[in-house]
Amino acid sequence: MSAGAGKYDDAATAAREATKAEGVLLIVLGGDKGSGFSAQIPPEIVARVPALLRHIANEIEAAPPENDGEGETGVWVSR
Repeated sequence: MSAGAGKYDDAATAAREATKAEGVLLIVLGGDKGSGFSAQIPPEIVARVPALLRHIANEIEAAPPENDGEGETGVWVSR
């Protein structure tokens, strides 16, 4: 992982500012700039990210997605 602005840094900034979050990790699949991610995470919480990603992966594997009403796209929500 490299430091500096990524190809989705503008979207990550928008999400962080809109939610007034301490940090944001944006994962994009098949976006207009391809797939990738952008992370804006303060150094003091970086160590928590791997456990958070494992937790999210476990939730996705454990539960089928909810239909979003628009077709076949799966929607998972944080509970």
